[in-house]
Order: sequence, then structure tokens, then C-alpha cells
Amino acid sequence: MRFDNNRYSVAASAVGRTVEIRAYAERIELWQDGRIVGEHARAFGRGETVYNPWHYVPVLARKPGALRNGAPFKDWVLPASLERVRRKLRRVPDGDRQMVEILGAVLTDGLSAVEAACSEALADGVHSAGVVLNILARRRDPDPPVTIMAPDALRLDHEPTADCSRYDNLRRAI
Repeated sequence: MRFDNNRYSVAASAVGRTVEIRAYAERIELWQDGRIVGEHARAFGRGETVYNPWHYVPVLARKPGALRNGAPFKDWVLPASLERVRRKLRRVPDGDRQMVEILGAVLTDGLSAVEAACSEALADGVHSAGVVLNILARRRDPDPPVTIMAPDALRLDHEPTADCSRYDNLRRAI
């Protein structure tokens, strides 16, 4: 989005659509349909481009290689545990794709939850996206339901026994 001879990034969902600009002395807010789709410190130079890398995370699912070479991600400072996972995944053949999956989880679970999951995975000596996403899923899902004890009136007097010989006899008959 262009404003005052500078360019500002917006959320991927707002690309190509009209946004409302609210310019203040120190910041720019970009609104669409009653919600903020971009917020940046105001740039006073000419021809500057101001990125928020989180705006581009949904796009990374289609182009994970942009994580290494894309302009919005060049000087991106991630929280410590996310950065450690990112460095470790750089050495893996599909590391960019795995890191994009982890970054995508930030959009649904929040940065602090993903950072905690990365810390737990690193403490266990692993750094794959599958492990981090599994940790997040375990934290998100409630505990299993409590087992209900059956009343004595519903207990079996004679428990059934598994007897496969009847099935074997039927198979032999064919």
C-alpha cells in the first residue's frame, strides 16, 4: 500500500482490496472491514518500503523458499527459541517448509504458545515441525474425559471369552 511516497505492507488477506488509511504523527494504521490489516511506524523518507514479515506468512505456504531470500524476511528477528529452530532447520533439506508450518501455527495459536512449544522441543533434543505442532496440539486439546465407573447392576456376571475356533470351523467349511 502506498502512502506519502512510501510503501507499507498489509495482511495477505487485504492485498488487492481497498483499505482505509489512518495516518498519525508516529504511525500508520491500515483498516479494512472494521479491522486493522496493517500497522507500522510512519516512514518520513521518500521511496521507503516498510515490511511486517507476519503479513507474508500465509503466502509462504505456497513459496517456502522466500523465507530465506524474500525482502520482508532478510532482517527478521524472531524470538530466541524460534530463531534456534530456524537455524537448525536450515541444515535440513525441507527445513524451509517445516519452518513455514511452525510460523503458520503462530497465526492460530499465538507467538508465545509457539515459542514455548519450540523451547520444549529443543529441550528434548528435536526441532522438526511435526514435533512442535504435536506439542501445540496437545496443549490446545483438553484432557481426556474421566472414566465413569459402572454401577454393580450393570456389571457382567460372566465375561465373554474370545473363541476363534468357531470362526476357523466356518472358514474350513468353505
